[in-house]
Amino acid sequence: MGRELSVAGEPHPSHPSYQAALDFLIQRTTGKDRLGLDRTREVLRVMGDPHLRLRSFHVAGTNGKGSTVATLAALLRAKGLSVGVYSSPHLVDFTERILVNGAPVPPGEVVDFVERWTPEIERIGASFFEATTAFAFDWLARSAVDAAVIEVGLGGRLDSTNVITPLVAAVTSIGLDHTEYLGDTRELIAREKAGIFKPGVPATIGEPDVEIRSLLAAQATANGASVARVLDDECRISDVEVGADGTSWTLTQRGGASARLRTALAGGHQARNASLALLTLDAAGPEWSVPLGEAGKALATVGLPGRFQTHGKYIFDVAHNADGMAVLVQTMGLVKPAAPVVALLNVLTDKDWRAMMEVLSRCVDHFVLTRSPSSPESRAWNPAEALAHAAERGWSATLEPDFGRALGAAAAAGATVLVTGSFHTVGDAMLALQVSPLAR
Repeated sequence: MGRELSVAGEPHPSHPSYQAALDFLIQRTTGKDRLGLDRTREVLRVMGDPHLRLRSFHVAGTNGKGSTVATLAALLRAKGLSVGVYSSPHLVDFTERILVNGAPVPPGEVVDFVERWTPEIERIGASFFEATTAFAFDWLARSAVDAAVIEVGLGGRLDSTNVITPLVAAVTSIGLDHTEYLGDTRELIAREKAGIFKPGVPATIGEPDVEIRSLLAAQATANGASVARVLDDECRISDVEVGADGTSWTLTQRGGASARLRTALAGGHQARNASLALLTLDAAGPEWSVPLGEAGKALATVGLPGRFQTHGKYIFDVAHNADGMAVLVQTMGLVKPAAPVVALLNVLTDKDWRAMMEVLSRCVDHFVLTRSPSSPESRAWNPAEALAHAAERGWSATLEPDFGRALGAAAAAGATVLVTGSFHTVGDAMLALQVSPLAR
């Protein structure tokens, strides 16, 4: 398959060869019956087991894992290390999922991977995420990164990324999400996410709820973790201050070390996520640990696409469950953006959108309800139902099915436009507005 190369030697993201490669991968998207590790292991085996060459950190959690991954990467890069990141989903382009020192994987590598490994992927029956995970591990290994920070895609125990044996396995927090796959209680979900804890590997836990974090610690011990280190047992977080440009807090570690820290990520929860990242590196040993006195410079560089990311009057946030929306609303209250605040909202139908709207109504003056073009048809919500629900609750809302017109209506009506509800909502808005997810 030939391809027209750009000046940089890569096919443009709109080039047919790149689009064909993405189409091949996306067509392999499957559901619950495909969870498991066997196919990922087999694809990796035929590729030479590149994941075995990686020194990695593994992060799971309902909310906060993306922030923790981004913070780990920033702290490691500040040590002068070459750092790879594998995360999901992407916002605008597939290549965002796999970064080396902040740079996305070249589109040509995606094309080459699909061209070379299609017969094996089809023979094995690998899904989109299984094939993508194998590709990510191979690219990070070939890039010879010093450390790879790997975000769990779904759950933990049966997630494709769980083929690695990391330096440390971290779980951030537990909430009710993906209940059709993981269970309908926080306890069941915690057990699934604790599946990343492995024999001889340190575990770190950021969950704030006492009972759930005790369950996670017990699961880590049962799985043979060398140690289970709980954030709230080892650190005290105090004097948290949140502004549009980030979050500051005082971190006091067990033993007495204390420092005033600041992360560029906005939100009170970001103090916990950053502190968990520091604890995770400490759990990996002296080679990886970052002293508090050296952490500040790195934390100031942390960026995370679509998490309270601002661009002019727009705030982009991928909150897609009630817990995530509550954190977003709390941050909005602390930052106090210009009023009126208009929410451009699109939610996938398998989420509790009523609960999400209830929470969001606390900080929003008006809802513009729409459908995001990239939302899978099988999971697309019915915004007319949301409009009727808003009327019942007495909230100001309008329905505009066309996404472009909805974005324009929100911009015309709001001094602040909050784009939220799903990764699809944020990604499609960024694409329409020509905002790069990786821009700082």
